[in-house]
Amino acid sequence: MSTLTATPETPETAPAAQGRPAYRVTGRRVLSSEWAKLWSLRSTWITLGLGLVFLVAFGVIAASHYKSGLGSGRPVERDFADATAVSLSLFGTNFAQLALGVLGVLVTAGEYSTGMIRSTMAAVPRRLPVLWSKAAVYGVVALVVATVGAFVAFLVGSRIVSGTPAAVSLGHAGVVRSLLGAGLYLGLVAVIGAALGALLRSVAGGISVLVAALMLVPGLVSLLPSSWQGDINPYLPSRAGQSVFALTHDSTTLSPGAGLLVFLGWTVLALAGAAYRLLRSDV
Repeated sequence: MSTLTATPETPETAPAAQGRPAYRVTGRRVLSSEWAKLWSLRSTWITLGLGLVFLVAFGVIAASHYKSGLGSGRPVERDFADATAVSLSLFGTNFAQLALGVLGVLVTAGEYSTGMIRSTMAAVPRRLPVLWSKAAVYGVVALVVATVGAFVAFLVGSRIVSGTPAAVSLGHAGVVRSLLGAGLYLGLVAVIGAALGALLRSVAGGISVLVAALMLVPGLVSLLPSSWQGDINPYLPSRAGQSVFALTHDSTTLSPGAGLLVFLGWTVLALAGAAYRLLRSDV
């Protein structure tokens, strides 16, 4: 009588375990993901293009208007009395900040409106790296676009006003600092927009607060007594930001360094509020 002996089979190793590294969430991968998501949106290309067009086109228009006013023999308008090629070229900054700030809101709040934020947070459970990556990626992109736009606007505008009292060259003291400051200011506006979108989780709400902070509040402060205006105005986000890229300063404005610190403070405050809500509430 023969005895059958069962030979134990060695289980095959699953393909996933054959040396393939387990998936790990790293800062580089989160940045790469946010970079891909940013450029996959049609609104990114459109709004960045609008920001660049606003910055260059309005700067050229302001320089042309200044030059035509001098050629007509009319008295120089009050708004252009102390104009320089820098201030004329950066005239479009107020319009470009809206485009770049609005896109910042869309970058973060848009995911809440579509529900994509749930997938994002499932992939990155720690949450905060998502906020930092969104702000960093879009902030750098806006900084580069705005800086290029500022230099292009100046190079074109300075040619237009050449030979006028407003003419200054790129080598003039403070010109490069002003142009780089304009790019930095617009880059930080983009970060604030992204922070407001994450804080309010509403596209309409984020845009409303952004427009109010940059454009409406300064107008309301002008209704206050003059003694109060001098204490409040320099520290408003828009006023502090403008001092970063202004070529000249007086007693009513902050120095470029102080203005940058104040505006960085507003940026950090917006990011801190967004981080707090991201950690304390469900997506």
